[in-house]
Amino acid sequence: MVNDRLRDIGEFVPSADDDMIICRCEEITKGEIRKAVHDGMFTLTEIRRYLRCGMGLCQGQTCSKHVKNIVAKELGISPAELEPATSRVPMRPIEMRIFANEAKEVRSDE
Repeated sequence: MVNDRLRDIGEFVPSADDDMIICRCEEITKGEIRKAVHDGMFTLTEIRRYLRCGMGLCQGQTCSKHVKNIVAKELGISPAELEPATSRVPMRPIEMRIFANEAKEVRSDE
């Protein structure tokens, strides 16, 4: 079972490629992802919230598959066994005048 936190996955052993950047937007390395798994973050959502990988400008379009593969390898499971990370629509601030203009347009169409 993926979320079995009592399962022993072994201790964290540094690897030669741990300094490789996986999430370019947030500058998260492979070693940071591997260490997070060994610290108890077994789901992609936990990794995302803890390290912010997949929350940058690209919203995980570049790194999510790599992160999933790294987490699965550390847990000793198939990537297909990991449930996808919770995703949300990218948002940005909108000025209130834009909403006001849309409301005027709706009223004039009626």
